[in-house]
Amino acid sequence: MIRDKIYMVIPTDDYKVYVHYDNGEIRLYDASWILEKSEVFEQIKDIEVFKEICTVMNDTLAWDISRCRDRYNCIDICTDTVYEDSVKVSRDSVT
Repeated sequence: MIRDKIYMVIPTDDYKVYVHYDNGEIRLYDASWILEKSEVFEQIKDIEVFKEICTVMNDTLAWDISRCRDRYNCIDICTDTVYEDSVKVSRDSVT
């Protein structure tokens, strides 16, 4: 299935991310599951780092580990996963 493109993400203080799509839809993705993971996700368990490097890369929700927009040196989540594991929210609920 072809999804609309993610054009902006806004991380929250509780490991969630507002994901904005180019069709106007906004979804809230809960990324708190990373707290239970190890290895690569260790780098974004600190909430300040999680928020600081959260971005859109490779056309999806990602964390820019290298901090230099290297599309190969990031943690990105499959676009289908982001969409399917998120909930639609109203524009009014975005902080």
